[in-house]
Amino acid sequence: MRQLIGIALIVCSLFLGYQGVEKISNNNASVEILDVEIDLSNKSGKEEGFMYVGLAVLLFVGGIYLVKK
Repeated sequence: MRQLIGIALIVCSLFLGYQGVEKISNNNASVEILDVEIDLSNKSGKEEGFMYVGLAVLLFVGGIYLVKK
């Protein structure tokens, strides 16, 4: 039973990690008008992406622990 929960945690961590990386990479935008570059990045979206990645790491470690135990 613990191994099943561990595998589920690992799968969830992979999904969350992917979503976090996508949020981080999709929140960068810049526009160039008359040789002036304007940065339109969304910092709150990046922070949310980093939180997803951090949570994914914790879930992954917990899943590995349950699978090995």
